Amino acid sequence: MSHTKPKLHNAMWPGLVGKEEGTDHPPISLERMLELTAAAEVHGQKFDGIDYFLFLPHTDPDASDDELKRIADLIASHNLSVGSLVAPVWPGTVGDSAMGDQESRDKFVLAVEKACRIAKIFNEHGVRKGGVIRIDSAEFGIEKWRENPQANTQQIADTFKRAAKIAADNGERLAAEGEICWAGMHSWKDIVDLLEAVDMPETVGFQADLAHTYLYLMGYNAPEHALLKEGYSEDEFWAAYKTMTDALRPWTIDFHVAQNDGTVHGSGSHDKTGKHCPADDPNGKLDIVKCSGYWLEGAAERGIDHICWDGCMFPNEMLETPETWNTILDAMLKVRDAHGWE
Repeated sequence: MSHTKPKLHNAMWPGLVGKEEGTDHPPISLERMLELTAAAEVHGQKFDGIDYFLFLPHTDPDASDDELKRIADLIASHNLSVGSLVAPVWPGTVGDSAMGDQESRDKFVLAVEKACRIAKIFNEHGVRKGGVIRIDSAEFGIEKWRENPQANTQQIADTFKRAAKIAADNGERLAAEGEICWAGMHSWKDIVDLLEAVDMPETVGFQADLAHTYLYLMGYNAPEHALLKEGYSEDEFWAAYKTMTDALRPWTIDFHVAQNDGTVHGSGSHDKTGKHCPADDPNGKLDIVKCSGYWLEGAAERGIDHICWDGCMFPNEMLETPETWNTILDAMLKVRDAHGWE
């Protein structure tokens, strides 16, 4: 059955994450990412919009109103809208650790404030019609977190609450990305504890990514919360998947379609982060359509209007290949056909 919702978005940050000038994989410009997205087509269907990373080289978080309106015009010129925005909360961008000292936490809140300003401009322009602002703890120190889990989770929660008040004042919601590299968010159980500590469900929720949450099941970075062991059966997988999604789905306000081959990719302090794979990767562990259904149950009632593909760390050659995007769009259309709504 063909549905009109959720809208289908492509992420812009795969052109930036893991990319570095002077290497074989330099950043891919916003203009080029928009061209690649707009060119994708499957059975007459195209991407409806993009989700957008608010940092250089795609966007200066301190860009003038006129520059941001120019970007909005550029996106709209490709018949694309803007959905969720990624706040620049990490050290080296605008923000810093939500678990850090007062200066670090103030920077984190400032990053959300800047994201809300940009969201307002895009909203008033008309190019943005929905979506959330994505955050995480911006703290890679999982061992540091373990020194005092309860106190450190509360510290992160207090920072999130400050940021949430700013978001609420601007009519925005914050979605905390579930990924195993973020302290206090590195397991399905720990992120539930954090969200409950924040206790602002109308403003702060969860962003589920199929690739990252698969690693929650396996207990990477939190063996004590593993729901599966290597060599698991299909029945064991779906039982574990239900346990995880039953706990996190009520909090889920943003959703990423993705694939994972069961391995992790880490660099520097960014250790053991979820590895995205092509939608048709023969080593992919996930039935993308079936897994998506667990997260999208009741999605419209939670305010989800679109879903987004996430495929970080893909080689530039793969990103520059039109068939890559057609394959992704085809997978997303199958998700919408199975679980969408009007």
